[in-house]
Amino acid sequence: MNTIQLTINGKPCLATVEEDTTLMQVLRDQFRLTGVKEGCTIGLCGSCTVLLDNKVTRSCMLEATRAAGKSVLTVEGLGTPENLHPIQQAFIDCGAVQCGFCIPGLIMAAKYIIDKNPTPSREEIRRGISTNHCRCTGYVQIVDAIELAAQRMRGELRLTTL
Repeated sequence: MNTIQLTINGKPCLATVEEDTTLMQVLRDQFRLTGVKEGCTIGLCGSCTVLLDNKVTRSCMLEATRAAGKSVLTVEGLGTPENLHPIQQAFIDCGAVQCGFCIPGLIMAAKYIIDKNPTPSREEIRRGISTNHCRCTGYVQIVDAIELAAQRMRGELRLTTL
């Protein structure tokens, strides 16, 4: 057993891990951050996506010990139920939340896309989410939501504007 220190959603945390424990297991099992979904466990679906030091990371593929000393952002760290992050609100406003299973990972990918480029084209958005899989929406609403969130975050549209 190893004890690692990391920052999760802005808070310093200690986790006890075994050699083969994944970051996803730590987030879900020790910190009860269930927005990090266990989909495929082989890094293909994107449901476990988090930002690790502001980079898109498949938490099911990363040994937790490799996250030691780093900063992890999960969907729970973006907004609150009373004050959603603009990306979260845009997903709701555009009907991009169907079953909801893949949405936390897609929201984290969206955050990375917009942080990297505040004015992403629809093609850049599609490329940025190409490794996150959704069975429900057909991606049109998801791309619309990310585009809307980027516009709102740039101050071009007020939150109530669709």
